[in-house]
Amino acid sequence: MDKILNNRFYIIFLFPFLLGLLTVFSFQPFNFTIVNFFILPMLFLILTYVNKKSKNIYRKKPYLINLFFVGYFFGIGYFISGIYWISYSLTFDDSFKYLIPFSLIGIPLFLGLFFGVATLSVGRLVQNNFSSILIFCASLSIVDFLRGNMLSGFPWNLWAYSWSWFPEVLQILKIFGLFGFNLLAITIFCIPLFLVFYRKKYNIIFLFFFIVLFFLNYIYGSSTINKNTRELNNFDYNNNNSINIRLISPSMELKYNLSAEEVKQSLLNLIKYSDPDKDKNTVFIWPEGVFTGYSYKELLQYKNIFNESFSNNHVIIFGINTSKNNNDSFNSLIAVNNNFEIIYQYNKKKLVPFGEFLPVENILSSFGLKKVTQGYTSFSKGGNQKNLIIKNFNILPLICYEIIFPSLIQNRDKKTNLIINISEDAWFGGSIGPYQHFAKAIFRSIESDTFLARTANRGISAFIDNKGNIVKSLKISEKGHIELNVPLLKNNSQNKNDLIFLLLLFTYTIIFFTLRNKL
Repeated sequence: MDKILNNRFYIIFLFPFLLGLLTVFSFQPFNFTIVNFFILPMLFLILTYVNKKSKNIYRKKPYLINLFFVGYFFGIGYFISGIYWISYSLTFDDSFKYLIPFSLIGIPLFLGLFFGVATLSVGRLVQNNFSSILIFCASLSIVDFLRGNMLSGFPWNLWAYSWSWFPEVLQILKIFGLFGFNLLAITIFCIPLFLVFYRKKYNIIFLFFFIVLFFLNYIYGSSTINKNTRELNNFDYNNNNSINIRLISPSMELKYNLSAEEVKQSLLNLIKYSDPDKDKNTVFIWPEGVFTGYSYKELLQYKNIFNESFSNNHVIIFGINTSKNNNDSFNSLIAVNNNFEIIYQYNKKKLVPFGEFLPVENILSSFGLKKVTQGYTSFSKGGNQKNLIIKNFNILPLICYEIIFPSLIQNRDKKTNLIINISEDAWFGGSIGPYQHFAKAIFRSIESDTFLARTANRGISAFIDNKGNIVKSLKISEKGHIELNVPLLKNNSQNKNDLIFLLLLFTYTIIFFTLRNKL
């Protein structure tokens, strides 16, 4: 054992890397949240050990480098197993297949830097005590916040998302927000450390305190959900207080360069799965990507099919490419009537780097790089746009990737009372990606206290209520539709979740510097 503990390769490189790999089992579709109660304490113990021993056992190597590598190799493992699905998106175009090794290794090598910065920044401060646990948790939450907001942001698989299966625990999201809850989740995962530090007489007290807080949160969440269920059961679903929505899942193959006949057939299949009743007021929502590479103008030739299939009682929402002044092109969500006239358009704000736009395009394009999606020319970002209004509903549209950003929920129109999310999940192939993507929608519904309607091609389509419960759903690759009469719930609140997160960080820091030599 001493030989292993004194071996720099095992302690600094291999063990952290293996721990990072294991984190994937805490997320969807596995949902083994319990593994995080082992992984994070082990990472902390490795860091404290390296901090203690670096000056002698590992004296041949720079002290700070050791602290950095613990987090860095943990992060590499974390992202290799957690986001390997990105490589699937590069298999649809032969000209991008050479980038698969980069997506599998290069992206984790970059994102792992965030964990490396976390362990480097607090590595010298951590010891086997309570206050060190707090500063360790704070550092991990800070780098998660930075990862979610720097550059274009990538808040994917934060520790908080490992609780997506447990709505009773998630209800405090509305108060603390994603990043505040993420900090609390990290702290809960470190609870076993209180048992390890048995020599500190106060640790049992702290252990008991956090366990009690966890169960109090569960009780709060359970009572909140039960109260909401009673209100929904007694809701007056009249014509002005509800809207009938039908989500369509065509489970179409993702294919470039569709012929006119293939587009027509896709349209006919969508109509078949929609099964419209001309006398029934209905909003039909189709996924993103059902007309890959086609623009709204190109679809006008099928106007008569729309007119024959739908009535003036219908609104059809789907994703399509649009253009403006023949210069700017957008990944858009449009709502059309039965005459195929656009009554609303939303242009995607949060574009996927390298997927929908090429950062510093003028420079990178000179090296032969281009975006992955068809057309190769970068989409333009949508600016400030009004919500979609149907009947009395104020609807916030989000396209695919945008569902992972809590900021789009926080900065919404305060009158928003329904969120719709259209997605093309065929990019993920047969990987775990669609499950992870869907989990983000559950969080957005709770944060906003709003019903959410999501339809995804080869992903999970579902109605999610305002407390994160899945009301109705279609499985991955399941064809057909689901329908729900969605209630009009008033929600005029706008939260300040990032401020709450900063206040929590400040509290953790004050406690650490106050008690670092005592507890």
